[in-house]
Amino acid sequence: SAYQQPTRSTLRSLGQKTVSTSGPSRNVGSSMKMEDFGFFKGTVYSFDDAWLGEECISEVGLEKRLNKDGLRYKMNRTEKEADEVGRMYDLPGITVNLPIIGETYLGPPKVASIWEALGFTATSNNEARQLEKLKAIDKARTAKKGVLNGPGAEIRSKWLDKYGYPRLVG
Repeated sequence: SAYQQPTRSTLRSLGQKTVSTSGPSRNVGSSMKMEDFGFFKGTVYSFDDAWLGEECISEVGLEKRLNKDGLRYKMNRTEKEADEVGRMYDLPGITVNLPIIGETYLGPPKVASIWEALGFTATSNNEARQLEKLKAIDKARTAKKGVLNGPGAEIRSKWLDKYGYPRLVG
């Protein structure tokens, strides 16, 4: 028939453009992630001996390693800085012993304000990072070899003239 009663789906799509693509479809298959949660600790399936103490295998290990040098990881305060600030608004928390997970603290984080906890005022810039920046700048100024063993300090002034900022060549 010439007249057809509109349905909800035809009314919803009224006036919308539909673009069809005929290119190759992208099929993202599942991939195995090499993450160690400690479930197999002490067994042949554990990552204990595979990484030989490398901190890069886990975020917790990397955070602890950077904290040893006073550097922050993901804009979180170091343990020492967090202890100086204390718990947010001095609110109470509890420690519970959960199955599988083990001992876990439930309560406010060690931050100065709610805004820092939400990430609005968090920064990775602390005294240790500023010292690392100064070391990198000094290294770039005095480097005899640059990136990929190319020229170092001798191209620094040319780079500054050409681009307006110094290249960290070291």
